[in-house]
Amino acid sequence: MTTPRQTASLLSVLALTAMMTGNAMAQSAQDLVNDEKTPGDVLVYGMGYSGDRHSPLTQINKSNVKTLVPKWAFSVTDNRGSETFPLVKDGMIYVNSHDSTVAVDAMTGKQIWRVEHEYPPETLRVVCCGIVNRGAAIYNGKIIRALMDNHIIALDAKTGKQVWQTASPEPVDIKNGYAMTGAPLVVNGVVIVGVAGAEYSHRGFVEGYDAETGKHLWRLYTIPAKGEPGSETWEGDSALTGGGSSWVTGTYDPELDLVYWGIGNPSPWNARARKGDNLFTNSIFAIKPKTGERVWYYQTSPNDPFDYDAVQTPVIGTLKVDGKPRKVVMQANRNGFLYVLDAKDGKLLAANAFEKVNWADGVDLKTGRPKFNQVYHDAVAGKNVTVWPSVSGGTNWQHVSFSPKTSLLYVNTIHVGMTYEAPEPPQLVPGKPSGPGTVKRTTVTDDPNVRGFLKAIDPMTGKSKWETPYKSPNFSAVMTTASNLVFTGVMTGEFQALDADTGKILWSFQTPSGIVGQPIAWEKDGKEYITVISGIGGVYAQRAGDPNLVNVPAGASLWTFGLYEGK
Repeated sequence: MTTPRQTASLLSVLALTAMMTGNAMAQSAQDLVNDEKTPGDVLVYGMGYSGDRHSPLTQINKSNVKTLVPKWAFSVTDNRGSETFPLVKDGMIYVNSHDSTVAVDAMTGKQIWRVEHEYPPETLRVVCCGIVNRGAAIYNGKIIRALMDNHIIALDAKTGKQVWQTASPEPVDIKNGYAMTGAPLVVNGVVIVGVAGAEYSHRGFVEGYDAETGKHLWRLYTIPAKGEPGSETWEGDSALTGGGSSWVTGTYDPELDLVYWGIGNPSPWNARARKGDNLFTNSIFAIKPKTGERVWYYQTSPNDPFDYDAVQTPVIGTLKVDGKPRKVVMQANRNGFLYVLDAKDGKLLAANAFEKVNWADGVDLKTGRPKFNQVYHDAVAGKNVTVWPSVSGGTNWQHVSFSPKTSLLYVNTIHVGMTYEAPEPPQLVPGKPSGPGTVKRTTVTDDPNVRGFLKAIDPMTGKSKWETPYKSPNFSAVMTTASNLVFTGVMTGEFQALDADTGKILWSFQTPSGIVGQPIAWEKDGKEYITVISGIGGVYAQRAGDPNLVNVPAGASLWTFGLYEGK
C-alpha cells in the first residue's frame, strides 16, 4: 500500500497556517461550479467544468504580450513527463509530479510543502505509455489526487497532511497493469476517476468516491459482462481481452447534471481477435455523478484496429445549429474526426475530419458510424497498408480550447501516418501487454519538416480558419483568453502566445525542457499571470523516433509569467 511521506518542514507549515486562517481554504460545490467566472483561482481541471480552457482575463493582450517575462521558476525535481494541470487557491499553486504533490507560493515560487509518494517496485515497469500524472482536484480544503498504483489520497491543502487514503477495489492492481494517471473530477462531493491500462487485457471503468471520507461509491465498467447489454457486440469470449480505459479527465454540466467522459480502445489492437463493434470502447459517456448511471453513449470507432482512443476530454459549449443556439459536447477525436453531439441526448450533429484521414470516407450522420473504406478493410484483414492518422492519432490526449468569442476549437494536431500490418491475432495473457500484439507499424510523413499543427477549427465543419505548422507535434494543452490570445507549449521547449484570429506567433519563451503540460491563467491583486510546467515525456517523446527531440533534456520546472513592470 502506498504510504505518502511528508517532507515539509514544521516552520513552513506554521507559516502557511498563519497566512490562511478560518475557512479561507474551503471550496464548496458551488465554488467549483463558479470556477470559470472567478479567475482569481483555478479549482477545476480544465479551468472550469466545461473544459473549454478559456480565461475571461484581458489584461495580457495582443499589444502587450510581447513584454511577458518570467516572475519565477520552480524546480519540481522530476525527470519524467510533466503533463500536470496546476491549481490555484488563496495565493497558492498546487502541482503534481508522478511521485510528489507540491504547494508553492503563487507570488514567489517558494515551496511551502511537499509530499512524496512511494510505489511498489514494479510500478515503473508496468505502467503503460508514460510515467506521468495530469493533476489533482481541490475540494473543501483538500487536495485530492490519484496515484499510479490506483490509490486515491486527500491531503490538507494548508499543510499537506494526509486526510484519507483509499485503494480502488478489486480486481484493480498495479501488477495486472491497472494504473491511474489522470486528474480526479469532483462533482457535488463525489470524486470521479478513470483508469489506464487497456493494453493489459482488463476491463476499464469510471468510478466514484466520497470526497470527505474516500469511501467507494460506484463503478461503471466500460466493457459489459457476458449477458449484459452490449456484450453481443463481442464475438465469443473476446470481451475478456479487455480495454476501454478512461485515463483522461471528463467534464460536467451542472444544469443537466451529467458528467461527460471519454473511453479508450479495445484490446488487442488486432480487430480479428474480437469481431463486432466492441461496445462500449471508443465511446463518449454521459454519466450521472451520484450513481454512475450511464445516460447515453456515442461510439466513435467501432471494432477499432488502430488504437484510436476516444479519451479526449469532451468540451461543453454553445454553438449555432440550424440557426439556433444549442448546448453541445465537442471532441477532437484521435481517429481524426471532430464530433459535435447534443449535450442532453448525445445526438450526432456534426462529424468532420480535422486532420488527414484515409481509413474512412466520412461519418454517416444518420447512423453515426464511420464510412469504412478499403484501407480499413485491408487493415482488419491483416494486409500491409498505409494509414492516416497514425497510432498517435490526429490528436492524442492533449487538450483543446474552445473560445466563446470566436466559436472555434483550438487544437494541437498530429500530422503523421503509419504503415500498419496485423497478420495474426496475438496470444493473450492477462496482466501482460497485449494491446499491440503482433501489429507491425512504422511512422510515415508526407513532409519531414511538418509533423503537427496548431489549428483554429470550426467545430461544425472541421475546416480550419488558420493552421500554424510545427516540426514536431505539440503535446501541450491549449488555452485561450478573452483578449483573443492562444497559449500553448512546444516539445522543443518554447512556450508561446499566438493571435487567436490569425495564428501568428506573438511571443515565445524558451524553457529548459520540452513542454507537454497544461497552461493556466489567473489573477492576483489586479494582475494577470500565466503558469505552465515544462518537462518532456509521454509516449510520443519516448517511442516516435522524432529526430527533433533527440537533444531535448528532461527535467520538470514550473514557470509563472507576468507583464514586465520595469521602466
